[in-house]
This record gives sequence, C-alpha cells and structure tokens, in this order.
Amino acid sequence: MTPNKKYNIKVFPTDDELNKAAAEFIIAIANKSIAARGRFTISLSGGQTPEKLYSLLAEPSFREQIDWSRTLIFWGDERCVSLDDEQNNAYRAKELLLDKNDIPASNIYRIPVNLPPEEASTEYEKEIFAFFNEEVPRFDIILLGLGENGHTASLFPKTKVINEQAEGVRAVFVEEEKMFRVTMTAPLINRAHNILFLVTGEKKVQILAKVLYGSYQPKTYPAQLIKPFDGDLFWFIDEAAASLIADRNKL
Repeated sequence: MTPNKKYNIKVFPTDDELNKAAAEFIIAIANKSIAARGRFTISLSGGQTPEKLYSLLAEPSFREQIDWSRTLIFWGDERCVSLDDEQNNAYRAKELLLDKNDIPASNIYRIPVNLPPEEASTEYEKEIFAFFNEEVPRFDIILLGLGENGHTASLFPKTKVINEQAEGVRAVFVEEEKMFRVTMTAPLINRAHNILFLVTGEKKVQILAKVLYGSYQPKTYPAQLIKPFDGDLFWFIDEAAASLIADRNKL
C-alpha cells in the first residue's frame, strides 16, 4: 500500500536535519509569499515537536532571511490556560522565537484564551476573518503536529469539532485532558496554500502508519481530515517515526 498521492512525504535521518529542512522550507514560502502578496501569514503549532524549529528560526543565519515586518503570526489551536502558562502554545513560541526577532507586536495574533472558551473561539474567528477582510482566509503555511491518538491541532478523536463543516474556530472540551481548547476547524486549515506536518520519534510510528496508510476513519484519526482544497500537504518525518513508511522519498 502506498500513501495518498496528495501527500508530499520527506523522511530525514535525524530530527535536526528535519528541523533544518523545515526552517529552509518556511523561509522559501515566506519569501515567495511576500513577493506575491506583500505579506507572509503563518499559523504555528504547539507541543514539543516544533520547539527546536522555533529555536532554529531564531538563530541569526535563519531569522535574517525572513522579513519579519511583513510576517503575520497566528496559531492553529491553543490550550485554555493562562497566557503566561508554559503549556500555552503562544507563550512558548514567544519565548523561543518571537522575542528574538524584530516582529511588530501588531503582527502577532494570539488566541485570547484569557476569555471563556466559547468567547475566545468567537473572537479569534472574527479576528481571522477581519484580517483577511473580503479574501478567502488562506494562510500561506500552517504547521501541524500529530498526536499519538491521531489528533492534530485540537481536533481530537470523537469530539464534535471533527464534524464541523464551516471554516472557522471552535472551542472543544478534551475529555482525556479534562481541559478546554480552542482550534481552527479542518475546513479552515484545508484552505491553506501549504500545510506542513512535523512528526518525530518512535512513539509516532504506529499512528503515522494508520493515518497515512489506514482506512479513512477521521472520527478515530482526525489528522486524516487534513486534505487541502487547493494547496499542498507536506509531511516531514524523521527516521525514528518512519519505520512503517514504505515509500521513503528522502531529500
């Protein structure tokens, strides 16, 4: 069995090589987007997987290749914790990346989880649509991770949000974490020009194979919902996570 042909799968020997390639990929998309539209819109992901990438992008040799004054930062999802909590995705990205770049504060669009979950989701959706104004809300790139249970962003198995057909932002209670989260819906994510999954580590071997190779069961494996309408989908995977991947297209 081979992966869906719409997937662009790249396997790297180490996560360091993966992160270097991801940084270079983001820089290329940024420069292309700024040349075409005068701006670069990126939606960041949370969790531990992208932290090395953020640190790498903060290094002078990488950060100097992006025009941060024309870069707009969003997030695909957020935990409903305090804004300065270590579990807050934006807080970690701010520590590792944003505070080390000359990016205007007005270019950073955090999910307002200091508000109640439903209100936070409504306000963030309004902010996204106000930013894009009369345009279709298409981010230049959305970064995503893959949970061991098949979730991505905060699209968790067997939650109502995975059935959402609207392009927007929703609050979701994640029973296994006993926590509310706020997330972009799959249709909004699927509007992006580019979507990049970062998957590392042996713990992701089984779920990665099920998402890429298994039968279509999005209620069980919500990451299968991510299928761009008119964009490109990339999976950057390290060797540790790729042992069940049959077709290894290495850079």
